[in-house]
Amino acid sequence: MSNWVEVCAADEIDEEDVIRFDHEGRTFAVYRSPDDAYFATDGLCTHEKIHLADGLVMDDIIECPKHNGRFSYKTGEAKGAPVCVNLKTYPVKVEAGSVYISLA
Repeated sequence: MSNWVEVCAADEIDEEDVIRFDHEGRTFAVYRSPDDAYFATDGLCTHEKIHLADGLVMDDIIECPKHNGRFSYKTGEAKGAPVCVNLKTYPVKVEAGSVYISLA
């Protein structure tokens, strides 16, 4: 059973951007791709626990602001040193103009 949690209005995330979302003591990063799709990952870099929402989004990559490690925000795959541990990803849906992530 899914546990969908409302994050924000869909238009609060610009295309090719990321926002931080905190819920029950956890931090997530929610992305809007250049083709207007939404994605979610854990919000902290797996290298040194820096907030990814402060990083740079380019195409389907999020770059950590501290050491420039890169991840695919679509798959969570670590794509560039110094990161070597993948991010966890979460299902996302948009309904009635709001973005939701599934935490189950």
